[in-house]
Amino acid sequence: MSIRKVHRLAAYLLLHLANHLAAIAGAHAHIAVMEAIRPLYRHAVVEPVLLACVLFQCGSGTWLVRQKWKERSGLVAWLQAGSGIYLALFLLFHVGAVLFGRAALELDTNFYYAAAGFVRMPYALLFAPYYFFSVSALFTHLGCAMYWQVQARSLTVRRFALGIPAGAGLLAALLIDLAFAGMLHPLHIPAQYLTIYQ
Repeated sequence: MSIRKVHRLAAYLLLHLANHLAAIAGAHAHIAVMEAIRPLYRHAVVEPVLLACVLFQCGSGTWLVRQKWKERSGLVAWLQAGSGIYLALFLLFHVGAVLFGRAALELDTNFYYAAAGFVRMPYALLFAPYYFFSVSALFTHLGCAMYWQVQARSLTVRRFALGIPAGAGLLAALLIDLAFAGMLHPLHIPAQYLTIYQ
């Protein structure tokens, strides 16, 4: 199996995204989904494997971008590379922040851990685009992969293969940002999370 094929096996990202999409229904829904799936991804055996998979995704994606850099041409190829690089950087920072919150700050890194950054200025100016572009980049990256899968089809089919996931990503990114910013449901963030940004 080639690095490219293994790189495509990113089901855990979709599971994590589903958890964040649950925030659209409110903090309670996000936390309920998180508590349901945590025994799986925080299992003593599973978590190190998952962390290794994240590192592999970042490393293999960067390697694939670098390998084809001089051959890359066209908007879709550059969208795929750009979204992949952003995702790699986001994953490294995101996983690092969660591990830091758990180990150093001794916090439950749940909905409120992320939401606190959305409601404190000037941090919201960083967190809102940081999360928005990560979700959008994931869907765009998947859309680019779908585009290449149907490259023998008509231009219309290829455009839909890229455009539908990319459009869905923009909508999902907006709704997730609004949810974490407390703009979809009333939001009361416990003090221990807000003190991080004082």
